[in-house]
Amino acid sequence: MNPSTPESTGPSDVTGTNRWYLSTAPILRALIHLCVPMAAAMIVGALYNLINAGVVGSLHDTALLAAITLGSPILGLVMAVGNVFGVGGGAMISRLLGTAEHDPGAAAQIKHVSSFSFWGSLIAGAVIGSAGLLLLKPVVSLLGADGAAGPATTAFVGVMLAFVPVLAAAVCLEQLVRAEGAARQVMIGLIASVIANLVFDLLFILVLHWGVAGAALSMGLANLGIVIYFGLWLARNSEHASLAPRWFTLSPAVLRPVLGVGVGTLLQSAFLIVTALVLNNLAAAYGDGPLAAMGVAVRIAQVPEFLVMGVTIGVLPLLAYSYGKGDRNRLSAALRASFTAVATISVLFASTVFVFREQVFAAFVANPDMLGIGVAILTAQLVAMIANSFTGLFTSLFQATGRAAAATVMSVTQGVLFLPIVFLGNLWFGLPGIIWALTVTEGAVFLVGIAMWFASRAAIDRGLADGSPERAEEALEHAQG
Repeated sequence: MNPSTPESTGPSDVTGTNRWYLSTAPILRALIHLCVPMAAAMIVGALYNLINAGVVGSLHDTALLAAITLGSPILGLVMAVGNVFGVGGGAMISRLLGTAEHDPGAAAQIKHVSSFSFWGSLIAGAVIGSAGLLLLKPVVSLLGADGAAGPATTAFVGVMLAFVPVLAAAVCLEQLVRAEGAARQVMIGLIASVIANLVFDLLFILVLHWGVAGAALSMGLANLGIVIYFGLWLARNSEHASLAPRWFTLSPAVLRPVLGVGVGTLLQSAFLIVTALVLNNLAAAYGDGPLAAMGVAVRIAQVPEFLVMGVTIGVLPLLAYSYGKGDRNRLSAALRASFTAVATISVLFASTVFVFREQVFAAFVANPDMLGIGVAILTAQLVAMIANSFTGLFTSLFQATGRAAAATVMSVTQGVLFLPIVFLGNLWFGLPGIIWALTVTEGAVFLVGIAMWFASRAAIDRGLADGSPERAEEALEHAQG
């Protein structure tokens, strides 16, 4: 514990509780508690994506694999909707929990934040899902699906759109549970969901022969289980959070900080969707083979990428709690430790996968004609992953400290740079230019992240409470906008 920080009372004093890990646990122990379960859950999720591709690939229909790749922007949109409310709400809850160590009145706001975040994600998901179903054919065309991949993509996207409210709520609730430091419970919920998803896949795809529609249905039902599990956990275990509609509010004190951070996440996700759409449409001009190879290579690269994301996402509640509490030393120590972890993991795993890239890719695609292009895509993805790992850590810091403008600048930069890079890459170098465009963009965003970090340091220092009740009150006002 930081000797300059006064002793606190309540849950954070009980060794081993979620609040203790956020407040006073040794940094290494706190990081292990928060990040290892998240990394495990994300790796299991990435492995599921590979297994799911293998299950669909066992049907020996390239159009089905292409349909899953083409439909991925819709899943990105769903996560964007959930994270608008989940990331912003979760970061604010962690900051308020930290501030409550000095000002118990801060805890009263948490019920409003959690209820607004949950119901906001559910309502927004219902609106977007309904609009997508009404415009299903134009949406499928926009995704770049034509020829043999058209009907399969329509089936996959149609079922997924029907589950958008559930998917968005699941993403939001995951963030709210993590905000309390309950990373282990999040891991349990996500891994259980992956197992259920796989069981449903085997039933719907291999037994009932429902194809990619069965894959989308499996995802929807598994996420329904997540909503029920996380909702029950919050109701039974959270001291302050509530999903009851009576706590729902449109007060600016809640909307501004939640949506302020969430908009940055939305813009980032929107640009990722645009990225996927542009990549799919440009790659489709080279045939279904490169498009399918791109989908498999991206899933392989996600294994080390998701491990790093376990750190960058897992550490966010610790950063936010330390900021709200005003513990400058703990915030700095957590940032240094997570930076070291990200550097070690990203380089080590990227190097390992790179060395065995041909064997890894060949394990999922038997077509030798796809091996060369698949390995090239995988290499580009691994290089991009290293740069994106540090970008993710910068983004988590900005979100945790309420620096919505800094996170938004990074998101906008990615989208602004990618489009000219990918179009010029395609024009000058053809398919290799498309493959490496995202890598070049991620490198540029990483440099922007460094610049934004230096530009934001003074503001973050001013926002820290420094352990005094007066500064803690100022931090609370900042958290509430």
